[in-house]
Amino acid sequence: MSELEKRIAQQIELRADDGTRTLTGYAAKFNIPTGIADYFVEQIAPGAFTETIKGDVRCLFNHDSDNVLGRTTSGTLRLWEDEIGLRFEVDLPDTSLGRDIGKLVERRDISGCSFGFRAVKQTWDDTTHPPGRTLEKVEISEISIVTFPAYPDTSVGLRSLEAIRAEAREDERRKAENAAAAARRVAEKRAAMEQKIRGIRQDAA
Repeated sequence: MSELEKRIAQQIELRADDGTRTLTGYAAKFNIPTGIADYFVEQIAPGAFTETIKGDVRCLFNHDSDNVLGRTTSGTLRLWEDEIGLRFEVDLPDTSLGRDIGKLVERRDISGCSFGFRAVKQTWDDTTHPPGRTLEKVEISEISIVTFPAYPDTSVGLRSLEAIRAEAREDERRKAENAAAAARRVAEKRAAMEQKIRGIRQDAA
């Protein structure tokens, strides 16, 4: 299974409806190239979260599983795709953590979020520098309200790049082997046909 990666999401907003304090924003936006350190440029394709929306996703604080703010299966976290990206809403719990986060967001002391994911389907363009990566299908494990939004673990980014280059080399090796095998088969068929033709000519003589 691919490594868990983290990305910065967009800024969050707070609204209050009927006493419920809800954080809302985009966990990710489509077709926006983003430089991942100096390793590659990444963008997310529309539809990449279609399966994610159906899954069990949690909203955490600072990626800490002990600080759960909402969950899709309970209905307190809602995810959906639109033409912009993956949008979310999370109803903050009436707990000290939920109230604190609501107040901190309201004061703009906290204004960012992040999400953790695994790439299920991706394509790479290694002809550019840095290479390009398109996430076509991703599995989100969680989104997080974060104190310090940060770009991803660069070691994970480097492993991703090294892995795709290794796959590309392996693909080239397989293509070369297949081409060589095809050439051998063509040569063998041609030799067999020439031998058959010589036999026919000899019989005719």
